[in-house]
Amino acid sequence: MKPLQTLDDVVIRFAGDSGDGMQVTGSQFTNTTAHAGNDLSTFPDFPAEIRAPAGTLAGVSGFQIRFSSHDVFTPGDAPEVLFAMNPAALKANIADLKKGGLLVVNQEKFQPRDFEKAGITSNPLEDGSLDEYRLVKVDMARMTKEAIEGLGMGTKEVDRTKNFFALGMAYWMYNRDLAGTEAWITTKFKEPFREANTRALRAGHAYAETVELFESRYDVPKADLPPGQYRNILGNQALSIGLVVGAQKAGVPLFLGSYPITPASDILHQLAGYKQYGVTTFQAEDEIAAIGSAIGASFGGAMGICTTSGPGMALKGEAIGLAVMTELPLVIVNVQRGGPSTGLPTKTEQSDLMQAMYGRNGEAPVAVIAASSPTDCFDVAIEAIRAATTHMCPVILLTDGYLANGSEPWRVPDVSAIPAFPVQFRTDPDGYKAYLRDAGTLARPWVKPGTPGLEHRIGGIEKAEHTGNVNYEPLNHEKMIHLRAEKIARIAVPDLVVEGDTGTEADPGELLLVGWGSTAGAIRSGVEMARSRGYKVAFTHMRWMNPMAKNTASVLRSYKKVLVPEMNMGQLAHMLRAETLVDCVPVTKVQGQAFKVSEIFAAIVKHSSPSSKGNA
Repeated sequence: MKPLQTLDDVVIRFAGDSGDGMQVTGSQFTNTTAHAGNDLSTFPDFPAEIRAPAGTLAGVSGFQIRFSSHDVFTPGDAPEVLFAMNPAALKANIADLKKGGLLVVNQEKFQPRDFEKAGITSNPLEDGSLDEYRLVKVDMARMTKEAIEGLGMGTKEVDRTKNFFALGMAYWMYNRDLAGTEAWITTKFKEPFREANTRALRAGHAYAETVELFESRYDVPKADLPPGQYRNILGNQALSIGLVVGAQKAGVPLFLGSYPITPASDILHQLAGYKQYGVTTFQAEDEIAAIGSAIGASFGGAMGICTTSGPGMALKGEAIGLAVMTELPLVIVNVQRGGPSTGLPTKTEQSDLMQAMYGRNGEAPVAVIAASSPTDCFDVAIEAIRAATTHMCPVILLTDGYLANGSEPWRVPDVSAIPAFPVQFRTDPDGYKAYLRDAGTLARPWVKPGTPGLEHRIGGIEKAEHTGNVNYEPLNHEKMIHLRAEKIARIAVPDLVVEGDTGTEADPGELLLVGWGSTAGAIRSGVEMARSRGYKVAFTHMRWMNPMAKNTASVLRSYKKVLVPEMNMGQLAHMLRAETLVDCVPVTKVQGQAFKVSEIFAAIVKHSSPSSKGNA
């Protein structure tokens, strides 16, 4: 029996062809690790091409997981272990593997024809190019075939089970239990695939245990998480559940009008399974029809939702303006991806912030909120519905591919403890006018069509104050423009909270990092790394883009220098400069990949003054 070594933190990446089952392998390892009590963060990396040629770089699929005995906020910068199922997966991922890291390759796929597909001119298993790593060559195809012999399966069917062989090896290496995955296989597959996958899993585990290929096996102790019931959850799953809970807290049915688009489609799939909670889902013929149906649902007294990504947002622009003018509650979820145009459908980006803020004709302000982690998607979804129904306005909710497909342990909340915000539909016809406003929120009344005595007119042409009749008077138009803007400004937004070295306007601190959306984990980790090395630095994270927290300008003016890391060309930095007149410095990345902690740390080092470096 190999010695069991204790590790505090591990990063593993599974990589192979899009048909090799890497997402299944990673997901099962993640679920088992979550059940073991580790904190974790994952990042699946999908190929953009639906059917890229097998064995090519375009078809490489990857899944990275970081698991630890302490809190983690990112999937990790670089893996210590890489499973590469073919030369293309090796070529696409080897640069990220830590020097001295463990490289496990599927030896059967390293043949001349495979090198040609991957654009490799020599055999990396023999030419010395991998000498910096601990290379383990495994003939997975042969051993998998031997393990499932007698089940009457063809060569292609046998080949599809080798991912479970690799998973079994990983389970042995990190002292994971097979039982959860075996139970999942039993429910997921029919015979003979059920038996084949189970045999392959056990064979991989037994092989790793009996063959002298690995120096040792490892154990990562449980994380000290707050008590409660936990489950592993993807960002899109958390957002879907949050939308359902938000609608229930508002006391209205939920309607989703959506057109499938990567990486938002899973929200439609998820919500389609919640009919028992008063959810109606509608797959529209296009993006415009999708948002039109959601606006119609809100007009009828439901909570209208539509989900999309950047190209879909471009098509929805006019209809969002209609929701602004009619002052109906609406939540538009934009799961951002790389652009422009079709861009990078399966890669992450934060480049739709300006589109969310200003991407409509005329003065058409909407509320804009952004999630910061997969589990935060749940909370942000509830908050978006609260704002939309309280202020009778559209809310754009921004996530991105990194959050949507990433996962982490989620402490299942006590839903009964979440405050309700029940909608009050107007039913009294006495003194009713369609655009009378609540003195505090400036919301107009929400009336279900057909309510006796409350017949009214709404539409896309400018409204007269109070009555809602069509009106072209210059002063009325200007007044309504200001009223709609003020309504958004009155949304209650918590103050920004600063963590790290504090400062004031009278006595400014050295360096502040400001983030939004999915940069939260990398920024927090980068700042913690810098502070542990003596740098004087702090960070704050923005949830609301519009309206901004009222203390935003004060916080930014409390530091000598402000950095804004974001996965675009500096959109939030531009907005903050305009709103606060503080010279914010953008730290940008537009590669279809999230920030690494090392990149944030490098930016801190670069922009720190000599006086802020402390003992570093």
